[in-house]
Amino acid sequence: MTINYKQLTFVREYRGYSQTELASKIAGLSQSNLSKFEKGLGPLSSDVMSKVIDFLGFPEGFYERSISNKAENAHYRRKSGMTKRERSDVEYSNKLIGYIVDRMSESIEFPDMSIRMIDIEEGFTPEYVAQHTRKYLGLKDDPVRDIITLLERNGVIIIELDLDVDLFDGVSFMTDNGYYIIVVNKNFSNDHKRFTLAHELGHLIMHTSNDFLIPDYRDKEEEANRFASEFLMPSDVITNSLRGLKLQYLVELKRYWLTSMASIVRRAKDLKCITNDKYKYFSIELSRRGYRKNEPVSVYIDVPNLYYEAYRLHKDELEYSNQEMASAFNLPIDVLTKFCCPTKANLKLKLSI
Repeated sequence: MTINYKQLTFVREYRGYSQTELASKIAGLSQSNLSKFEKGLGPLSSDVMSKVIDFLGFPEGFYERSISNKAENAHYRRKSGMTKRERSDVEYSNKLIGYIVDRMSESIEFPDMSIRMIDIEEGFTPEYVAQHTRKYLGLKDDPVRDIITLLERNGVIIIELDLDVDLFDGVSFMTDNGYYIIVVNKNFSNDHKRFTLAHELGHLIMHTSNDFLIPDYRDKEEEANRFASEFLMPSDVITNSLRGLKLQYLVELKRYWLTSMASIVRRAKDLKCITNDKYKYFSIELSRRGYRKNEPVSVYIDVPNLYYEAYRLHKDELEYSNQEMASAFNLPIDVLTKFCCPTKANLKLKLSI
């Protein structure tokens, strides 16, 4: 048995055990020996390792792999206040989703990523990158209606996680095998999810490529926000609508642009269509009316398909049961069923199948 010690840490933390807690569950395992093993400094006996594997419930083959799926752009709602368990749950969920996508790609042909990565160190602004991306995607002057379908058609795989809204907005990353993924929290309002998707698209385009470096002085979150605002509400189209902005106009503007009232007000301020005092007035009014937590009018958003259709193809076309798929992917059945749920899309089996 060839065990990657980092994979044991991965599984232990995903299952929610500290080193001390796991050692207390396994006869013959001490916390000090486990600590040394997870640092790559010492072995565990085959008998103890077998007990650990049985207890944690991940197949032996999972421990022989090396999974990174590094997600540097995760957007947490209250990063400083999160417990280690909460943070680990989000981070390892994202890593497992990336791993599942990579394993599915061995049989399923996902669309290629066709959106160009752009290095803004070459003098481009986030606004220019958003304008370029809109032009490439054929959006012209229109609101971004089917944002998920649009991104998936161009090779970005969208997945929703069922998480507490106080914890996590979204994340974007490239899997170990080179697939581009955006994960969003499904429990937010549609306008919030749409902005998160645009924000994470900005991260993918400006901050994910291995072809250029991102200096530490760059504020990636601000850049992604600027990209998202321009991508969803292009300045050359929306500016005239924001001059002389009044509170009663916000609902109709929200319906048209499919963005939140708060983001429209912020857009008006950033484009200098309203003064700072007017911006403060709008902010106070939105808070007073309870719109900071629950705005009136729910906007449209389409649903993710690619990832869930890949699961369906394994089930229906390749005739895998959930147990057989879990076994093929070296995953426990509870992990597979947690992260896979069928809907619809248009994928093809690879010709080698």
